[in-house]
Order: sequence, then structure tokens, then C-alpha cells
Amino acid sequence: MADEHPQDGGSSEDGDSDSAAAGGGGIRTFPFPVDLSLLGVGMQVGPMGSGRTWHAQAPLRRVHRIDFHVVMLFTGGPVCHMIDFAEYEAAAGELLWIRPGQVHRFSPDREYRGTVLTMQPGFLPRATVEAAGLYRYDLPPLLRPDAARLAGLTASLDQLRREYEDATTLPLSLHTAVLRHTLSAFLLRLAHLAADPDRARVDTPGDRTFVLFREAVERGFATNHSVSAYADALGYSRRTLVRAVRAATGETPKGFIDKRVVLEAKRLLAHTGMPIGRVGAAVGFPDAANFSKFFQQHTDRTPAAFRAELR
Repeated sequence: MADEHPQDGGSSEDGDSDSAAAGGGGIRTFPFPVDLSLLGVGMQVGPMGSGRTWHAQAPLRRVHRIDFHVVMLFTGGPVCHMIDFAEYEAAAGELLWIRPGQVHRFSPDREYRGTVLTMQPGFLPRATVEAAGLYRYDLPPLLRPDAARLAGLTASLDQLRREYEDATTLPLSLHTAVLRHTLSAFLLRLAHLAADPDRARVDTPGDRTFVLFREAVERGFATNHSVSAYADALGYSRRTLVRAVRAATGETPKGFIDKRVVLEAKRLLAHTGMPIGRVGAAVGFPDAANFSKFFQQHTDRTPAAFRAELR
């Protein structure tokens, strides 16, 4: 990979286990490797395997984050892959979709076989991002398509790979435009598979309100836990925000914010050696006692107990 940067002051040294991350630094974040992409476009697609994909240079035995999307379509397996505290076993004909910011870890003793797609945030237009639910962190990472859907996804991904590798037929601007359209077609198929099949989703103004709220929370959860502050910043009334978030998620805006804060706190407690007070400060609680009270209310465990269970 071209480069990497630690989060929250983490060490940049490589290691074979989680112990390096537990030494007091943050969780390492790997950026999209633009220099490895053909013609520097904001995506890559190709076979999995050592020396041929971005993960060959990632710390296989250590948890880490990525700031881009990864979709793996497996032709072999099974492979056990950890994503945000859950182990997912993916076999041939199944897919894993890892979204930016999620903490994950490869299974170093298993061979990853299939096709891997990586995509840089910002490569696709906003309309496609919203339609494909690229930041629907509530959707499951592991996808198991039936035979018909797998055939459609495989054909779409193969076409994307052919367009990606054909770097000479078209000028760069047209080549990039074709890639965006072909990638959009694949991701829309993938999103249809990932969405709840029992819920026919229709785009409404409330959906748009929720998308903007979700993006604002992702940017600001570490310092802003106020529903009213988010509503004011987005130009909505608190009531409008409550309706939109409840329609999209079934929970209140405050519940949505708190869930995001708890997830980040769990990540830092489990995968770093940061002192508990510093973890609290990193998610918006300068006072360690208030953080401990908040965390226990939402998990029924103190931060120290949660960390001890995972060590």
C-alpha cells in the first residue's frame, strides 16, 4: 500500500498481533492506494491474492481501518473475517462488503480467493451514493445471493473489471465516466441484495433528511451529541428530524447518535491501549466518570469490564 496513517496517535510500526495496537496508540487507518490504481482512478478491481490486491500489504493479524469501500466476491473458502466485533464466515459465491471506518481483520491462515473491488469515497456522484446505500452501516456485511442474483453480480463485476483493465481504448475522462457508470450498476445490484427484502423502500424527502443527518453524525459524533444542534445545523426542526430518523431506522435521533458513540468507544477499548479517560475524550466525554456512566447505561458494563472481557 502506498502509505498509511495511524488514528489517534497510533504507532506506524508493523506487527503480527493486536498487541501493537494495544500498546497505547490508536487503530491504524489505511487510505485508498491511489498509486496502485490503473491511471490513478478512484477504484480498483482484480483478483485477490498476495501482491495483487491492497490487502497483501495490510497487517493481516491486526485490526485496522480503511477509509474506502471493499467488496470481496469469493470463489473459494470458507474464510473467517472479523468486522466490528462480529466474525463472518464467507464461502464461495458469497460477498463481504466492508465500509469506510469499520474495524476489521483478515484471517491470516486462510487463502482469500475471488475478486476484490475497492472504491475511494467521492468517486461516485451523490445520487448513486444515496441510491446504493454506500454508508448504510446498519446493513449486514456478509451477503449470500441466490443463484440468479449471483450470476447477475458476477457478470456485472466481470464487466467492470474489463472496463477497468482497458486503459487504452478511451481518453482518461471517458474511461473514468464509463467506470463510474459500470460501477454504479454493480453497486445498485449489490444494494438491492443488501436491503431488507421484506421492506419496499421508496425514496422520500425524509430519506434525504436522514442521509444528511447520518453524514453529519459521522463527521461530528466525537464532539456533538445534541439532537437540537444537528437539527439547527441542517436547517430542520427537531420534529422533522425525529420523524425522518424514526422512519429510516426505527429509533430516535438521540438513540442513533448514542449508538455511533458507543460503537467508536468499543472499537477503541477493544483494539487499542488508550487509557479509558482518553477513550472517553475521543468520543466527546472530557470527564471520565460521565463517560463510564454513559457507556454502562448502553452496554450494562463499565468500560474497564468491557475491555477486560476482550483481552
